Amino acid sequence: MEMNSANVEAVVKQVLESMLEKKIPSQGTTQPAASQAIPKTAHVAMLTALEHYDIKEFPIPEVGDGDILVKVEGCGICGTDGHEFRKDPFGLIPVALGHEGTGEIVKMGKNVKTDSAGKPLKVGDKVVTCMIFKDDPEIEMFDLNKKNVGDADVYGLLPDDDIHLNGWFSDYIFIREGSTVFNVSDLDLKSRILIEPCAVLVHAVERAKTTGILRFNSRVVVQGCGPIGLICIAVLRTMGIENIVAVDGNQQRLEFAKRMGADKSVDFTQYKEIENLAGAVKDAFGGHLADFAFQCTGSPVAHSNIYKFIRNGGGLCELGFFINGGDATINPHFDLCSKEITLVGSWVYTLRDYATTFDFLKRAKAIGLPMDDLITHEFPLEEINEAHQTNLAMKGLKIAIVNK
Repeated sequence: MEMNSANVEAVVKQVLESMLEKKIPSQGTTQPAASQAIPKTAHVAMLTALEHYDIKEFPIPEVGDGDILVKVEGCGICGTDGHEFRKDPFGLIPVALGHEGTGEIVKMGKNVKTDSAGKPLKVGDKVVTCMIFKDDPEIEMFDLNKKNVGDADVYGLLPDDDIHLNGWFSDYIFIREGSTVFNVSDLDLKSRILIEPCAVLVHAVERAKTTGILRFNSRVVVQGCGPIGLICIAVLRTMGIENIVAVDGNQQRLEFAKRMGADKSVDFTQYKEIENLAGAVKDAFGGHLADFAFQCTGSPVAHSNIYKFIRNGGGLCELGFFINGGDATINPHFDLCSKEITLVGSWVYTLRDYATTFDFLKRAKAIGLPMDDLITHEFPLEEINEAHQTNLAMKGLKIAIVNK
């Protein structure tokens, strides 16, 4: 073909169009696609007073070489958020809350190549965060019990600073270098919102297994059928444990417990004396007390009662007290010593538990457990005060903020 000026112009145009379609990446900070244009400011729900959020607007900081900017898709409201909303027990106000969040990477620094499990990361991937190890950046995911999240910072429970984009109740969150991040692009939005609370129960069951008492054919009682107790039942079912009795005072939650895998249920409001309640639990197990118990409420009275549900030589995992809920009264002789009960406490999770949770969620759905139905209410960010009041009123199970 004769290359006159018209032909040259046409060829150059074709090459340029081809290059644009391939979107050749730059060598520095990974830029978002045109459809993910980043605004100059972000909207953050700041808890500015007890039981009151204000939607604040803050500049989005420059993304450093090890930082990640995430566009928030959704975040569950945790019981811890409820405590902070009502009483500010951590003394954080003003604070950007929300730690059960997930979203899409829209920009990241040139040094960010993989997540905390070694999985590749790129703009467009869906992620969750776990801990911030600013004082111990070399810790690895498989250092199983060297670091519990209780000893580390967590997004959504950080003191306010000059960045402000510190919690998942927002439309953008700024993930700083030294944070743990997991690529969960293979999970749907509802599953991703449930990762953090599910990790709490994966950790609790792992703690229970250290007793050597929790086994495939164990009789297990789960007290408290809020989201934590219901997820506990689901984790046990995915392990093959079927003989589960749920205890709660809300009939709708007890019905949901059966959907999650509980074999029987006991409504404690129907029994005035603890001896009668313990007898009902025993009857539900066919005349036997429980081999193992999970105490999933924040009630000191519930903790005192649960020892009566457990056989001699049985086990108990207490995981209901994420804040100081007060003292519980037990009789050490009758409740612990003479029964030789093995007691373990459980506090949030480790990095390994977080990674295990991804597989748990896939398994739970594969065997037909209604995990998505745990999220009963969804609110936009601007209705976050209403969402928290709905949560406090216990009108649903898991309440979530979902950005459209």
